[in-house]
Amino acid sequence: MNFKNGIYLFTTILVFSCSNGSDDTVSQPDPNAKITYNANIKSIIASNCLQCHGNPTANGAPFSLVTYTQVKNKIDDILPRIKSASSPMPPTGQMLSKNIELIEKWKDDGLLED
Repeated sequence: MNFKNGIYLFTTILVFSCSNGSDDTVSQPDPNAKITYNANIKSIIASNCLQCHGNPTANGAPFSLVTYTQVKNKIDDILPRIKSASSPMPPTGQMLSKNIELIEKWKDDGLLED
């Protein structure tokens, strides 16, 4: 390996080793901004819940969370489960704290759709 390729390889390794891969370090949205389903919550539900809570439901999920109305109507069932350490949802492990906080803020902001 020549010197130039060695420097390139070292730089590439250094760049990738400096990223920690944790989504919890992503900056939080403006605390004064309103959280809405379409802008903030829909993607969290899609990536964490729809594998089981889709339409049709799977793996014994008791309800679907595909639409805004379904999520809004089940928010009081969703919050305790996503915050549970002993029986978390999703079952693969508790979702990121920043996502739980966004869902709580969405509820506090009035469960806005847009």
